[in-house]
Amino acid sequence: MSVLVLVLAVSAACCLGFGFVLQQNAAQKAPLGDFLSPRLLLDLMRVPRWLGGIGLMVAGMALGAVALGQGEISLVEPLLATNLLFALALSRHQTKQPLGRQGWAGLVLLAGGVTTFIVAGEPRGGSAVSDPLRHWLIIGVMIGVALLLTTYAKRSRLSSGPVLLSLAAGLLYGVQDALTRVSGQRFSANGLGELLTGWQLYAVLALGVTGLVLVQSAFETAPLRMSLPALTAAQPLAGIICGVGFLGDRLHTGTGALAWEAAGLAAIVAGIVLLGLHPAMPRGTAPREQVPDFQPQ
Repeated sequence: MSVLVLVLAVSAACCLGFGFVLQQNAAQKAPLGDFLSPRLLLDLMRVPRWLGGIGLMVAGMALGAVALGQGEISLVEPLLATNLLFALALSRHQTKQPLGRQGWAGLVLLAGGVTTFIVAGEPRGGSAVSDPLRHWLIIGVMIGVALLLTTYAKRSRLSSGPVLLSLAAGLLYGVQDALTRVSGQRFSANGLGELLTGWQLYAVLALGVTGLVLVQSAFETAPLRMSLPALTAAQPLAGIICGVGFLGDRLHTGTGALAWEAAGLAAIVAGIVLLGLHPAMPRGTAPREQVPDFQPQ
């Protein structure tokens, strides 16, 4: 593993984790009438804490993009999933909650799962699939599932809605990461003109804005412990599927290697759930009906 990719990916995870906590602190006080509406972003732009969170998220995405340009998406995505460790660290600072057995178990599972997957799979580059049908099929399935989850989230609203929205956003962000890597390759090969004439760059922007609306709507309607674990788990899984599916990433496929890779992914998801449900994660403020107006702060 390249030390540069490791440093870039973990730095990106740090920025993302801190940014998500600051965003949720602000979004949970936004008007419920803005649910799944672009107006939500316009309202939140008046909140300094949210802007700080967005700034950190943008920095994390930029660092992640550079990491994706230097390493395989199947390597970078599991490392980005460690953003939950940094989110928990900031939440612990805010809530003063001890880590406890649940926190340590989640930390060991997440860190151990990432290590196991990378060591067993040894992600490495290969030849990208040139068949556009395969590209569109995988991307279409991801976006289709995200659309289906969002539709059900609008119906369930305040019950399972935030989890469904976070899952949908995670799928979109995983596809965005894959297309970010493609955009970087186009730029490296033929310069800015090649980048601007490809559809991938504009898809990255569209997926980013759509994912942002979904994430902020999830943050708005539920505590961080309901939304962030689903987002953090879905993104690397979607990214790895895209990486192996059409970007040419290669993993060991022996029986033993596949078993360890599956165990690593399962440990990552289990660790994410334990950390996301940790008492240190913000529960939210008073019930929404007791928050009469949205006041930037």
